[in-house]
Amino acid sequence: MLDSFLSVATAVTGVFLVMSMGGLARHWKWFTSEVDKSLAGFTSNVLMPALFFSRIMSDNRLSMHLDAWLPVLYGFLGTAASLIFARFAVTICGPLFGLKSDSQKRTFSLCTGINNFGYLPLPLADVFFPACVVPLMIHNVGVDLALWSVGLYIISSSGIKKSWKRIAFSPPMMSVGLAVALRQTGWDAWVPGPFMYMCQQLGRCSVPMALVLGGAIIYDYASRVQVATAWKPFVFALLLRLFLLPMFLLALAKWTADTDELKQVLLLQASMPAGTFPIVMTRLYNQDVETAWIVVVGTSVVGMLSIPIWMAVAKQFLGFG
Repeated sequence: MLDSFLSVATAVTGVFLVMSMGGLARHWKWFTSEVDKSLAGFTSNVLMPALFFSRIMSDNRLSMHLDAWLPVLYGFLGTAASLIFARFAVTICGPLFGLKSDSQKRTFSLCTGINNFGYLPLPLADVFFPACVVPLMIHNVGVDLALWSVGLYIISSSGIKKSWKRIAFSPPMMSVGLAVALRQTGWDAWVPGPFMYMCQQLGRCSVPMALVLGGAIIYDYASRVQVATAWKPFVFALLLRLFLLPMFLLALAKWTADTDELKQVLLLQASMPAGTFPIVMTRLYNQDVETAWIVVVGTSVVGMLSIPIWMAVAKQFLGFG
């Protein structure tokens, strides 16, 4: 148990060290707040679409067979259900936990409903479940689809009539749709090599850029958060993100997943704290960054302890112990 805890803690610490560089760069004024929105837009509209396109186009597991796309379905439905549940919970109970404004509720819904689905699970999968690395990446395509559809609808505050075009024609969604269409029709062989190289190189920049930008934004709001009012949404976030939603994902794994690899993917997802990229989306769409800070930082700090605990419990529950 101790060896497992140390291995998980090492992988998690490396991710947070990348984020800390964003905070240090902001502190030393190498990375000013004036560029936040433009970098968030560049990450969302160029780097992330490039990552999705290159990932789908280059992964041989994504064949024309329907079974190969099952993790995508799990990723989308699991994440969409988590976002909808978080939105419902904060609408009903939000005022009891200090979440009164529409902006606070939208931000809380997005940040609580999206777990850290890539930055932390991927290195952990490499260490503990190597066979599930590729299914995890395929699963995350579905998470991205939910993030840029249901998540975007929640955070944009535009209403469905105004949001559907933004969702359907957002660069991440378009890149996924184009890549899937090319793979399913067999036209992927006609994509020029230099274009794929460009997408691969830009895609590799997306995760570290999002982490560094998230770290810088977190640094900005660290001194603005009032502990006297922050503890209520913090407790609410822990209840949802680190207790109720993990139980939902583990139930999904136990009673619906039919392969060990898919169960391992859901095990990792269930163990994760809130994702860091939603804090960038919150900044991009001018919502309540302070609430995002409370959810992301709070669950991530507690996650240093809860991740190994949930992984140990989940392994026993799913029969991997």
